[in-house]
Amino acid sequence: MEFEYTAAPRIASFSKVSRERFVADFSDAFPAEAGRADEVYDRIKLPVRATKGSAGYDFFMPVSVTLAPGETVKIPTGIRVEMAESFVLMLFPRSGLGFKYRLQLNNTVGVIDSDYFYSDNEGHIFAKVTNDSNEEKTVTLEEGTGFMQGVFLPYGVTMEDKVGSIRNGGFGSTTKK
Repeated sequence: MEFEYTAAPRIASFSKVSRERFVADFSDAFPAEAGRADEVYDRIKLPVRATKGSAGYDFFMPVSVTLAPGETVKIPTGIRVEMAESFVLMLFPRSGLGFKYRLQLNNTVGVIDSDYFYSDNEGHIFAKVTNDSNEEKTVTLEEGTGFMQGVFLPYGVTMEDKVGSIRNGGFGSTTKK
């Protein structure tokens, strides 16, 4: 079978949140390591695809974390993404970590909407992961290694859609009245 290659559209750009935003969020997530927040910020790696054929952009651990079975950690990635309005970034655990350790995102699939970039928190992408191992396996996520992947997908809206509201926040902010 012969396939025609067409370059994927360039629809997004990753960047770091501000140093101030990261320091505040990191200090909240890891209070015992708050004094290291500035140095951690300097080492944050932007998400990248591993190969030309990869759909997912790997997100990297800002610090090393060890999770025993059943343990959970909230990870401030230090990353934000600006993307075309008709796209969404879907976040999944890296498949090897899910397969070997049942490492899972607590919301099963992360959904980053295009307008999240403009939120008061600078669109800071977080991940809350759990080692859901039923084989008593402890997992260590080393600083700088990929732990989740993001895939950009287009979406559509209904013919009757008339939404005009603007997001301000994350984690359920669009359902708050």
